[in-house]
Amino acid sequence: MEPIVIIVAAIVVVAAVVAAFYAWSRSRRTQELSSRFGPEYWRAVEETGDRREAEQELAARQERVERMEIRSLPPEERERYAAEWRSVQARFVDDPSGSISLADRLVQEVMRARGFDIDTDFDQRAADVSVHHAQAVSDYRTAHDIAERHAAGGVPTEELRQAMVHYRAVFDDLLQVETREPATAGARS
Repeated sequence: MEPIVIIVAAIVVVAAVVAAFYAWSRSRRTQELSSRFGPEYWRAVEETGDRREAEQELAARQERVERMEIRSLPPEERERYAAEWRSVQARFVDDPSGSISLADRLVQEVMRARGFDIDTDFDQRAADVSVHHAQAVSDYRTAHDIAERHAAGGVPTEELRQAMVHYRAVFDDLLQVETREPATAGARS
């Protein structure tokens, strides 16, 4: 066999191995991100229209949140927030509108206490929260959407009740879930 044929064959084999490794690593990254972010992964893919771009966005979220000092709340702080939530929830019967505003503020207050940067717009807060609370972020978006529509022109009381249910799910997740490392992000505490 001629040396040139051997060199070309070696280059083809190396290229095939590199391509296989690249495909495997992309597949693994996709699997890790979709496992960690759950429905939020697919939302990002749909929003960007491109899987690679969505994965870059989700990785950027992770990097941003890693720079924050996210912490668990001590039991006495969790109990204080839980008592505040019960007060907001009880107020719903007499003042559904006011309760929605208070629920949103309380969720943001818990986010701040946990270490999230809430001095950003809603989309950035939701993106940040999705890193550790991927399941709850859709509840957060739904509750916020109802609150926004209500502020713009009112919604029926039933929708306000649904917003409270969604805020409650976010609140519970923020209050109870320990900070998770990427390797265990799929497990619920």
